[in-house]
Amino acid sequence: MRKVGILLIALALVVTSCKNEKKESKTETTPTEKFVVKPEATSITWKAYKTTEKIGVGGEFTTVNFKEQAGASPQEALNNLSFSIPISSLFTNDATNTRDAKIKTSFFGAMLDTELIKGTLNYENDIVVASLTMNGVTHNLPMDIIITEERRVSLTGTMNLADWNALDALASLNKVCFDLHKGPDGISKTWEDVAIEVNTFLRKN
Repeated sequence: MRKVGILLIALALVVTSCKNEKKESKTETTPTEKFVVKPEATSITWKAYKTTEKIGVGGEFTTVNFKEQAGASPQEALNNLSFSIPISSLFTNDATNTRDAKIKTSFFGAMLDTELIKGTLNYENDIVVASLTMNGVTHNLPMDIIITEERRVSLTGTMNLADWNALDALASLNKVCFDLHKGPDGISKTWEDVAIEVNTFLRKN
């Protein structure tokens, strides 16, 4: 009888031990929180410049395409993010409703690829570089990054159109906007540099 009692106690200890192991295993496999970047939360704005006084002309691309991407950190979520921007989504909110067509036709229309700007975002060691392909040329665009406590991300950089062999396209645009790009000095000028700003929000799940 004593042997039976000892056997039952040993069996109870084994069962209890197995339950504890299962609980510990369950705790270890709990998924970690992820940061997620989504295209619908992302906006791209730009500012070009005209006249010798360098007056800014702003606009945006209302569409940016990429697959939703997640990571254990903001850096991981943004790193190696590939995207494309349809030229057709360019919008400047021009009251005359003529500027958008001129930019699409005379600037982007004078390039090798008239449909998309493509790129990949590389974010390593607190350095952000966008590898952009436009006009058949791929060139790196360094960008400054700010990430707030609210997980809002701002990327800013300045493109020099010469780096994408786009000066002929720029001259084409200046030709159709010749009088509009004149300042008080009577000189018509369209600048080579374009300021770029990307804003997005990192969702947690």
